[in-house]
Amino acid sequence: MRSPARVARIRTALAQRQPDLAVVLENVHDPHNVSAIFRSCDAVGVPRVDLLYTLEQFPAIGKKSSSSANKWVGRRRHRGVEECFTALRAEGFRVAASHLGPASAPLYEVNLREPVALVFGNEHRGVSDEAARRADLCFRIPMRGMIQSLNVSVAAAVALYEALRQRMAGGDLESPKIHAALLEELEREWMER
Repeated sequence: MRSPARVARIRTALAQRQPDLAVVLENVHDPHNVSAIFRSCDAVGVPRVDLLYTLEQFPAIGKKSSSSANKWVGRRRHRGVEECFTALRAEGFRVAASHLGPASAPLYEVNLREPVALVFGNEHRGVSDEAARRADLCFRIPMRGMIQSLNVSVAAAVALYEALRQRMAGGDLESPKIHAALLEELEREWMER
């Protein structure tokens, strides 16, 4: 299906991809949460999710609703925290872990305009102690009620949209961040999906 409308939509989506914004999922086990996070990643323009599964198996994801975002967002698997964070830093990312520790900065005080990989942890355990310790910084989403934290997929959406808000306000999305030759290659690839 190469209708003019589809071609235009693909070109627009690719032009707004943010290769300098990444998400890391550490042992997130609920397939509904994983699907919702992929959907938020696609909506904000995150091109790839890094999968760090050391205790859990990556969940089987169905073909309904938000799981369709999987075909627009790439995946990269890692065997350990050090390997994952080393790879991200080699690509120029700063690693920011969502963590409830006392030294964690409020999300809205973190600069999300520079290359950053946002790390989200397991639904019950959060990010591992190792991930929190090895991260360049930890952040928390301010909470005003009795509940201590948000569902992981909601937390990811809140953080991703704060990154988008900061980047839009700073004019960071006014031109594509992906080189023209790669944009053409991705457009051909996406037309086949």
